Amino acid sequence: MRPVSLFGLLLLLAFPAWADHTPEWAYPPVPAHQPSPDPALISVPGSTQRFTQGQIDSGYDVADWYPDEHPPMPQVVAKGGKPPVRACAMCHLPNGNGHPESAGLAGLPMAYLIAQMRAYVSGQRSGPRAASMVPIAKNISAEDMLASAEYFAALRPGPWTRIVETETVPQTYLGLGAVRYRVPGGATETLGARIISVPEDDTLGERRDSHTGFVEYVPPGSIARGKTLVEQGVGGINCTTCHGRSLTGRGEIPGLAGRLALVMFRGVNDIGLGHRTTAGAVAMRAAMPALNQEEMIAVAAYLATLPPVPPPPAACVPRAPC
Repeated sequence: MRPVSLFGLLLLLAFPAWADHTPEWAYPPVPAHQPSPDPALISVPGSTQRFTQGQIDSGYDVADWYPDEHPPMPQVVAKGGKPPVRACAMCHLPNGNGHPESAGLAGLPMAYLIAQMRAYVSGQRSGPRAASMVPIAKNISAEDMLASAEYFAALRPGPWTRIVETETVPQTYLGLGAVRYRVPGGATETLGARIISVPEDDTLGERRDSHTGFVEYVPPGSIARGKTLVEQGVGGINCTTCHGRSLTGRGEIPGLAGRLALVMFRGVNDIGLGHRTTAGAVAMRAAMPALNQEEMIAVAAYLATLPPVPPPPAACVPRAPC
């Protein structure tokens, strides 16, 4: 992590102490990128496209199962650039909804997306999960950065995660990109204070089917507890103050509603640990107390249950502004 300014350091020192905590379930090691050698052509329901698993895994030529469902992808989004700049849609998917290990970008403000890429370069975004993005951000051209930000900002996020409260979860293993898949045989384990995210369908998840979202398991009572924390205000400041009335974003501030819970947990945790030191992250850390792990899980779980797009405006009342 790069040194922060003296002013920034004084601000960080003034904040409540956060435990230096990067739990393995939220920050798993990323397996080596090894595309499958299987030459068989495979498909997914509802698509006429055919790809090999190796093509799906390549990183430089995205398997676009539904090319008619999104605008034309810029070159850097669809095929990447000069290594190490992989195709953006490899991890974030053509629909922009992403994986629990890569985050959803659909509908995020363009200025925010560009600022985050620059933060990887400057060191204002660091920590375990930044490692895969730093070399990409350092080597992508300004034109490609702008093109990718424009593409993802123009997409409309859709329902992508289903929150399930439970005490037991499937045992999992880490696949390509550190996405979790169920261990064959149906074995289970105790969840404890964790969020475990798996595709709704493991086979379609491995094929990066952009019609296949995720189920995220959280401890019992998380949604209600998170709702209370959000509505009462974390640290005395309601989340809607900055992120908008429906928590779907406001101006250059990103939306939280309907995003993957595991991604939101890491985001809050990274800010608390000082792994994000952009102006927005410093302001957010100043606005919240040192949340414990269970509270961060609860907040993330509740936010993930909300509609990812703003609700339609209410009918106009005569002689009142709409």
